[in-house]
Amino acid sequence: MLSSLHIENIAVIRCADLDLSRGFTAFTGETGAGKSLIIDGINLLLGNRADRELIRRGESRAMVSGVFEGMGSAALAALSEAGVEPDEDGRVLIQRTLTSDGHSSVRINGRAATVALLREIGPCLISIHGQNDNRQLGGSQSYLHILDGYAHNEEERRAYGESYRRLSDLRRRLHEVTMDESERLRMTEMLRYQVEDIDALSLHEGEEEELSDRRTRLRNAERISRQTGFVYRALKGSEKGSVSYILSRAVQSLGQLSDVIPASAELTARLEECMWQVDDVAEQVRDMWEEPDGDPTALLNRVEDRLDRIARLRRKYGNSVSEILAFRASAAAKLAELEGADDRRKELEKLVSSAMEDAIEKAKKLHEVRAAAARQLQGEVTESLSFLDMPRVRFQILLTLRGHAEEPSLDATGYDDAAFMIAVNPGEAPGPMEKLASGGELSRIMLALKSVIADRDGMDTVIYDEVDTGVSGRTARKIGLKLRESAKRTQVLSVTHSAQIASLADSHYIIEKKEENGRASTEVRLLDREGRIAELSRILGGIQVTDAQRMAAMDMLEGK
Repeated sequence: MLSSLHIENIAVIRCADLDLSRGFTAFTGETGAGKSLIIDGINLLLGNRADRELIRRGESRAMVSGVFEGMGSAALAALSEAGVEPDEDGRVLIQRTLTSDGHSSVRINGRAATVALLREIGPCLISIHGQNDNRQLGGSQSYLHILDGYAHNEEERRAYGESYRRLSDLRRRLHEVTMDESERLRMTEMLRYQVEDIDALSLHEGEEEELSDRRTRLRNAERISRQTGFVYRALKGSEKGSVSYILSRAVQSLGQLSDVIPASAELTARLEECMWQVDDVAEQVRDMWEEPDGDPTALLNRVEDRLDRIARLRRKYGNSVSEILAFRASAAAKLAELEGADDRRKELEKLVSSAMEDAIEKAKKLHEVRAAAARQLQGEVTESLSFLDMPRVRFQILLTLRGHAEEPSLDATGYDDAAFMIAVNPGEAPGPMEKLASGGELSRIMLALKSVIADRDGMDTVIYDEVDTGVSGRTARKIGLKLRESAKRTQVLSVTHSAQIASLADSHYIIEKKEENGRASTEVRLLDREGRIAELSRILGGIQVTDAQRMAAMDMLEGK
């Protein structure tokens, strides 16, 4: 749920802080006081388009932040899928800042994020409904989403989704294999050329590094031979003047003193160790130089030529010998598949046919669950509409098959198209709800739907913007009762002009426009009991508030 909201420099709102609770919260105020700005601020948190005209005149930036906590499993799962995790206290803090140069920045739990991410996670946090904002009521996909949320058909949708993804993958592979003959021949020739081009060089892993080292040695052959030869002769190669020979004689001489000077034995061992180390260095230095098997210039030219040929392959197939060989393996696999296209095509056709049968069977089971849920949902919504003083409205959920019965047209949702139909007047045939219902009727229908599915669709916070437009008295009271009932299962916020509705709220905020230093400024205050009586009396009475209206306001509060 939305536990707190901070709005700063949005139009006439200089600064507003709201601490929100579970249950039913009402917002009231005079026309033009800025009630719609609360909705505008929340919409910014949900990723809606940011208009810099929203920034309070004279200010360089505006900011909205909201804290969400106590979220249900559906919201947490959706957040996790989008890569958003609550903090250690189970909270998600969303901040959005607008600047006067038209830029917008987003932070989630202190980390930079994108507006696109807000649009992705927003629908799982808050649902907003009003006369001009019934976006959930329009289109087969949105209707299926509502119906699926009510049906609790996750298992059937998961099973169908797996089957449909397998079918889609097999169809893609079949399409690749059954490309037209000229395209297949072109691809075959290209792949065969690439494989043969790479094979012509008989590459092996690490070859380029070996050749580079070989080239360096050949380029410096004379210097390597001269210096290693000198070091070897100095250390060991000279029969009588080498370091090894001199150390050997010193070891012999010092060893002859061991019976006279016992300490000489240790020195003899140390000299002998030096002699072995010198011999070892000499042998390793000699091994550094390998006499070229032929003319060094000719050998260098061959190495340079092979490196050039490898470089040519790198320009075409990869940045290293490893990448070239990996490219070759992939090309060879594609070539083998194309060369065996006829056999592979027949095999894939059988697999596609089998996968299609499985997907249709899974879609049929999903349809059956949806159909049963649709019958139950339309009955409950009709009952709820009757309570909301729309007893003559007939509500119907129409599920139709895409394609034809022998081979339905499948997509990621199955083969169902859904439509919410209504007949507003007796004797009329049902038609698309979004075309036949007025704005006020759509708002009440949405309220009826949400009140039925509130504990099923996983939505934690639902906002109704002036759902009472066009109604009053008894009907408004019933709308308030329905809002209060929904608030037992989800957080409900309602912007309203109706005293009958506001009096039923658990919490009541007033939105007032005042003048400070010659400028209009909107304030949002949580009302206590006396404040609620005064505000309800104002709504009931208009300009002059009478004692009778105050009594009526008190009766409304006491009778809720």
